[in-house]
Amino acid sequence: MRLLLLSNSSAPGHGYLEHAREAITHHLDGVTELLFVPFALADHDAYTAKAAAFFTKLGVRVRGAHTAADPRELVASAQAVFTGGGNSFRLLKTLHERGLVDALAERVRAGLPYMGSSAGTNMACPTLRTTNDMPIVQPPSFTTLGLVPFQINPHYLDPDPASAHMGETREERITQFLEENDVPVLGLREGTWLQRTGDRLTLHGLPAGARLFRRGAAPVEHAPGADLSALLATRAQFDHRAG
Repeated sequence: MRLLLLSNSSAPGHGYLEHAREAITHHLDGVTELLFVPFALADHDAYTAKAAAFFTKLGVRVRGAHTAADPRELVASAQAVFTGGGNSFRLLKTLHERGLVDALAERVRAGLPYMGSSAGTNMACPTLRTTNDMPIVQPPSFTTLGLVPFQINPHYLDPDPASAHMGETREERITQFLEENDVPVLGLREGTWLQRTGDRLTLHGLPAGARLFRRGAAPVEHAPGADLSALLATRAQFDHRAG
């Protein structure tokens, strides 16, 4: 399986996807056309055009999944797929409605290179439950593609001691998730990403790295270059009452 899972698509001081350009170029080696899944935002044409403006610079054509009456046909013939960020509830609802959850998962497991950013990275997990997004729509299920057996929290933020915000920190919310579900959660900070090739999973990106949470254990910090392949052997236990 070939995965490139970005925490975010835009980093300070960089244009859209530019911070991960080298990794994307390597991931798409030999690919001439990319299938873009724009369903996390409302304007599919504009979002696809934004993605195309970047990938054209890499010599890769882009086709939006929304341009076919049955996007499963595009998935069946795709050379690679990129699921963009936005609202993950809207994204997942549309994937279910258009029959793309199983279609995408089957092709990626068969070798189709998959790239996601933010909400698109959430889709690679077993469930939607560690997204940061507001549930602006209700998908029929929280079940996502299950391309990795653990959960990811993109855009992970550390507590700010100087902040006057009195709501839960991201760490507190992940701890609450672990009270109900026994599965590792990897907090991917801005500018970081995961790369999976077969049974090898590695962390890349900015020095901030990632923070790994497990039930009943203290969080562990991981720097870019870390080998996280052990996470691929996770046997998760979820509270299936949650959807």
